[in-house]
Amino acid sequence: MISFDDFKKVEITVGKILSVEKVPETDKLLRLQVDFGVSPLVKGALPSSAGGLFTTPVLADSDTPFIKGDIPARDIRQIISGIALYFPDIQVLVGKKCMFVTNLEPRVIRGLESNGMLFAVSTEDGKFSILEPNVDIPEGTRAK
Repeated sequence: MISFDDFKKVEITVGKILSVEKVPETDKLLRLQVDFGVSPLVKGALPSSAGGLFTTPVLADSDTPFIKGDIPARDIRQIISGIALYFPDIQVLVGKKCMFVTNLEPRVIRGLESNGMLFAVSTEDGKFSILEPNVDIPEGTRAK
C-alpha cells in the first residue's frame, strides 16, 4: 500500500494519441506519439535574429505574459506501451484521448525512450480497456 501523500505525487494527464507504430522485432510493443497540450514549462516561441523560431523556457506559474506572435509549444512525448496484442488495427488508436502517467522517470524499452505510461486495465479472461475520458476533455488536463 502507498500513502495518500505518495499517491498525490502521481501526475495523471489527458493525452491525445497522434501516431502509432509497431516496435520492430516485438509482438507487444507500440510506439505512441502523444500530445499533452501546451507545454507547462514553455509558454511560446519567439522570433530569433536569424529569422527562425526558438523556444524560450518560461515557468508556467511565471507572471511573464505571452508576447504578441508567440507560438505555443506543444508537449509531445513518445510513450512505449505493451498493448499491441489488443489492437489488430493499431490505427484505431490515432486520435484517441487517454489517461497517462506523465511524471515517471524516462525509461528505455528496446532502445526507445518512453516518457510516460498509458493507463489500461485487463482481466484474467482477456478483456482489455484503455482508460479514456467519457466527455471531450482538452489534452493536458490533469486529474485532481
